[in-house]
Amino acid sequence: MLGDRAVNPPVVLAPMAGITNVAFRRLCREQGGGVYVCEMITTRALVERIPKTLKMVAFAEDEDFRSLQLYGVDPDVTAAAVRMVGEDGLADHVDLNFGCPVPKVTRRGGGSALPWRRKLFGRIVRQAVEAARPYGIPLTIKMRKGIDDDHLTYVEAGLIAQEAGVAAVALHARTAEQRYSGQADWDAIATLKQALDVPVLGNGDIWEGSDALRMVAHTGVDGVVVGRGCLGRPWLFADLEAAFTQGADYKPVLPMLGEVAKIMSRHAELLVDALGDEKHGCADFRKHIAWYLKGFPVGGELRRRLSMVASLAELDDLLGKLDPGEPFPVSELGQPRGRVNAPGKVTLPQGWLDSRDDDTVPEGAEMENSGG
Repeated sequence: MLGDRAVNPPVVLAPMAGITNVAFRRLCREQGGGVYVCEMITTRALVERIPKTLKMVAFAEDEDFRSLQLYGVDPDVTAAAVRMVGEDGLADHVDLNFGCPVPKVTRRGGGSALPWRRKLFGRIVRQAVEAARPYGIPLTIKMRKGIDDDHLTYVEAGLIAQEAGVAAVALHARTAEQRYSGQADWDAIATLKQALDVPVLGNGDIWEGSDALRMVAHTGVDGVVVGRGCLGRPWLFADLEAAFTQGADYKPVLPMLGEVAKIMSRHAELLVDALGDEKHGCADFRKHIAWYLKGFPVGGELRRRLSMVASLAELDDLLGKLDPGEPFPVSELGQPRGRVNAPGKVTLPQGWLDSRDDDTVPEGAEMENSGG
C-alpha cells in the first residue's frame, strides 16, 4: 500500500535520469502493473518553476497514479516543493531521494551522503511529510545502506523516517562507495524489514521475475524496486507481474528478436510523440539500442547504422533487416545491465563526517538541474 493505493503487483520502476520519461513509463505500463516513477526532480528547480523541470513532471493523461521523486538538501525548500506538488496537483505520490551516489550530488551533501547527518535528514523528511499530509499524498524515501561499510546509516535512517510518518521505505542494498558494483546485500534488506513496521521495498539485482520472488522469500519485503534490469527490456514488467501472480508456477516468456524489434519501434514512436520532434525523439532512442540488442547475434554494421538512426522510417527499415525468429539469448538472463562500475571513494562536503548531529544545510547544496 502507498497511502490508500494498493500496489499490485508490488513493483516500482526506479527513477533513472534520461530514461524514465513519459515515453518509457508508458512503454513499461503497457507491459504490466506497478508504480512508475518519473526522472528525479530537484526541489529548487521545481519551486523556481524552471521550464525544463516543469516539462519533466508532465504525466500522460492515462497515468492513473503519478509518482514523482524529489531531490533536495534544504528542509524548507523540500517542504515548499512538496506543497507545490499538492497545490498544483502535480502528482499522487512523492518519493525523496537519499540514494544517489554520483559525486555531483554527494559533494553537496545530498543523495546517499545525507542520512549521515541524521538531524538534517530527519528535518527534511518530517517537513516533507507534514507538507504532503493536507493533500493526502503518500510520501516515501529511497536510500542506500550508507556512505561505505564504515558509515552505515540505513537502519537508523529507516527508523527516523518511520517516526516522521513516511508511507514506505525503499533500500538499494549497496553503499554509495559501491556505486553499482558487486552484489546487492539482500541480508541488509532483511535487517531493515525486521526493524520497521512500515512497508519496506527492496532494490538491487532484480534482473528477472524469479529474482523478485527470491528477494521476497529471502528478505520478507513488501515489494521490489527495479532499475537497470528493465533497460532494453521493458517486458520485464510483464515478467514480474506473471511471477507475482503465478508464484511457484511462474515460467518466464522470452521474446524473440522480431518481438523485440516491435517494442523498439514502439519505444521510438513514443519518444517522438513525447518530445514533439522526430529528429530529437530518434536521437534520444539511440542510447537504448545496445541494451535492446544485448546478446543477440546482430552484425556490427547493422548495429552501427541503428546507432545513427535519424527517422522512424529509417529505424523500421533497419529493424526489418533483423532475423525475427532469432531466440532470446538465454546467456543474458540474470546478468547485470546498464551501469556496472567499480567502487570509488565518495566525494563529500568538507568535514561532513565530523558530526552526525550538525543540521546545517551545506552552502550551495541545492541543484537547479533535474534528472540526476
